[in-house]
Amino acid sequence: MEQDLFNADQVPYAPLAERMRPTSLDEVVGQTDLVAPGKPLRVAFESGRPHSMIFWGPPGVGKTTLARMMAQGFDAQFIAISAVLGGVKDIRDAVVKAQIAQGQGRRTILFVDEVHRFNKAQQDAFLPYVESGLFTFIGATTENPSFEVNSALLSRARVYVLKPLSVDELLFLVDKAVQVFVADLQTTLSFTDEAKQELATWADGDARRVINAVEVVAESAQAAGVEVVDNAYLEQSLSQNLRRFDKGGDAFYDQISALHKSVRGSDPDAALYWFCRMLDGGADASYLSRRLVRMAWEDIGLADPRAMQIVNDAASTYERLGSPEGELALAQAVIYMAVAAKSNAGYMAYNQARRYAAEHGSAPVPVHLRNAPTKLMKELGHGKAYRYAHDEPHGYAAGENYFPQGLNPRFYIPTDRGLEQKIAAKLQFLADLDKQAKRSKSS
Repeated sequence: MEQDLFNADQVPYAPLAERMRPTSLDEVVGQTDLVAPGKPLRVAFESGRPHSMIFWGPPGVGKTTLARMMAQGFDAQFIAISAVLGGVKDIRDAVVKAQIAQGQGRRTILFVDEVHRFNKAQQDAFLPYVESGLFTFIGATTENPSFEVNSALLSRARVYVLKPLSVDELLFLVDKAVQVFVADLQTTLSFTDEAKQELATWADGDARRVINAVEVVAESAQAAGVEVVDNAYLEQSLSQNLRRFDKGGDAFYDQISALHKSVRGSDPDAALYWFCRMLDGGADASYLSRRLVRMAWEDIGLADPRAMQIVNDAASTYERLGSPEGELALAQAVIYMAVAAKSNAGYMAYNQARRYAAEHGSAPVPVHLRNAPTKLMKELGHGKAYRYAHDEPHGYAAGENYFPQGLNPRFYIPTDRGLEQKIAAKLQFLADLDKQAKRSKSS
């Protein structure tokens, strides 16, 4: 007999999160921008006409719950596929089941969890059935669908963005989870207000995580004969108090972006916060050290060349000491970069030069700059009239041209900050020598 997904209380040993899964939009905690009266998902549910959609959001915010709820609301067959574990065979099996249901006059909701894990061919396999109306497609993803979902499939589905739950919303779930646990097991177990607050903060927006944590702690407390769960017991029963950190996902790159922009914005406190926030969430410190090196070259550059040396030394220190001792070196490199003079002049010059070189093709090297290792090359004039800069006044061959004929772009424009202020003065001095040389040549 097929299990009824929407009557979890009939399953005596179902996990607490399953027993608490809402069965109507009014029971959904969070996502008020989507499910409140008059909001998009509420309107879609009440329209009586299901449409294909993609739920985009972090783990534990209700993507699967809403998909199941839609199947229940439209009295549709609910078929779930995990893109992590499934493949083309699962898609074919789902199509057969949908065809059988269609023959019986019943709709099908096909839910694909982690849809971004399917490759292009697998995602394309859904298209003809979505277009024919054989089933309503609902995809769930923690990644930006603009980058991870095929444009053809994306154009046939509406994207709904689900947000992490607030601390108040998670606190409500903690209260409810404790009540359900106590009622189901007929126990007198309770949680202090401080413990509930700690759990709600610790869950970091993830409803499933906070409910599972309540269950783990409550079962542990009951087995140990503890009647009141406080913060001290939480620390004891939750072995790793780590923030949720979606490695490789949008949350990961959003925080990297925040760290980079805080360094660029010369805010050492914010930069240090994001650095520690990522470490707290489980980010690989060696990966962060590589990103710090990139920041030094991109946003500080020649305004303070010491930044590159300090970051490289910090990275070497981390490799030598490991965690947690080596992280101190990286943290101080973050602080230094945040307070250092900033310049992206070298970064911009490099990008412009690459574009310019690609656009102008293989312009010939001027004869006087060509290599002349053989007699023939010398006879052809290679290297002739080349001026050796070290033999010139100021170590500079004033008026000399080092570009191919007809090209004379300018890429590097130093700022007036840090060492680049002196570099700018030096370049201006050399430019004045060029002008003097041209005037002398023309007179």
